[in-house]
Amino acid sequence: MSSRPGPAAEAPRTGAAGEEGSEFALLGIDHLRLCVGNAWQAAHFYVSALGMTPLAWRGPGAGGREHGEYLLASGQVRFLVTGGAEPDSAAGRWAARHGDGVSDVAFAVRDVDAAFAYAVARGATGLVEPHTVADDRGGVRTAALAGYGPVRHTLVDRSGYGGAFLPGFHPLPGRSPRRELFHTVDHVVGCVERGRMDHWVDFYRRTMGFTPTVEFVGDDIATEYSGLMSKVLTDGTGRIRLPLNEPAPGRRRSQIEEYLHYHQGPGIQHVALETDDIVAATDAMRAAGVEFLATPDTYYQDPALRARIGPVRVDLADLNDRGILVDRDEDGYLLQIFTRPLSDRPTFFVELIERHGSRGFGKGNFQALFEAVEREQARRGNL
Repeated sequence: MSSRPGPAAEAPRTGAAGEEGSEFALLGIDHLRLCVGNAWQAAHFYVSALGMTPLAWRGPGAGGREHGEYLLASGQVRFLVTGGAEPDSAAGRWAARHGDGVSDVAFAVRDVDAAFAYAVARGATGLVEPHTVADDRGGVRTAALAGYGPVRHTLVDRSGYGGAFLPGFHPLPGRSPRRELFHTVDHVVGCVERGRMDHWVDFYRRTMGFTPTVEFVGDDIATEYSGLMSKVLTDGTGRIRLPLNEPAPGRRRSQIEEYLHYHQGPGIQHVALETDDIVAATDAMRAAGVEFLATPDTYYQDPALRARIGPVRVDLADLNDRGILVDRDEDGYLLQIFTRPLSDRPTFFVELIERHGSRGFGKGNFQALFEAVEREQARRGNL
C-alpha cells in the first residue's frame, strides 16, 4: 500500500479560503458537540475516565428546557455533551438514531457572516442563519452549515463574550487541580458511503477552503477480507484536519461498512486527542475502566519495526505492555493507541496520539490497526 500527496498538496495561495484574513477564516475547532442518550451520565464518564474538567452547564430550570448540556474541557479540547430532557428532544432523537457520538464539529471563525455567506454561495446548505445570542457578559455570533450525513458545523465568534461558553450556561464549581491527559484535537475522522468520499472532499475544498493533502488507496489499508480508502482534508492554517474514509470493495463487511450500519449512515467515527504523555494517559484511562484495542505481541517483536522506528522516548517493552503503536516518517515519530467503542453500539471511539515531529497518521500502523478492528468485528459477529 502506498500513501501519496493529494492533488492539491502544494502551499496554499495567500488569501485562499480557510486562511486567516480570508472570507472563510478558520481559527480552529471551537468545540465538539456529543449527542448522547443521558448527558449527566455521559459527562460523568468523560470526567472520570478521560480526566476532563466540567466548566459549565445549562438545562431545565437553568437556561434551557429541551436539553441538558455539560461543557467539559481538557487543554484546548472542549466537549459539549448534550442529551434530551424533553421526551422528543432533538439530541434525544439524534442519539436514538445514530448512537452516542459527535453531531457537530464547531469552527471558531474570524467573521461568522462572511464565512457563512462564502460557504452558502459555493453550495453549502445553511442550517442556521448568522445571529447573536447575548446576555450581560456580551454576545456570541453563530451560524450553522450542514456537512456529511447528520454532521453540522456551527460557526462561532466569541470574541465579544466574557461569560461561561454561551448565554444561558452557568459555571460549574471548580474541583481540585488534576493533570490533563490531553490538550488538543489532533484530527476528526469521518466515514461516508462507498463512492462518496471524493464528493465530500470536493465539498469541503469548495465551500470551506480545505485542501486534500494526503490520500491512502488500494492496499494501503486492507486485509484479505476488507479495506478502506481515506483522504485527509486540512484547512489553510493547518490547525484543523478532517480525514474522510469510505469502504473499499472486499470479501466481507469492512469496519467502515459496520460503522455505517450501526450509525445509520455517514458520521464521525473517532476523534484523535493529542497528549504529551501517552503512557500516563493510557494508564490513567485504563485504570478508570476504559478499554483499548489489543495489539498482538508479534507487532513489537517484528525486526522490521525495530529497524524502522529507531530510538523513541518510551522503551518498546513499555509500549508493548500497553498496546501503544509507534510509527516514524521523514519528520519524526508518533505514538498512538485507540480505545474500543465508548458505548455498546460500536460507533464512536477515541484515539490518543503523542507527536514528536511527525505530522502523519501512523501509516506504518494501519495494517495492525485494521486487523485489530477486524478482530473486534469478528468478536461481535459482524465480519
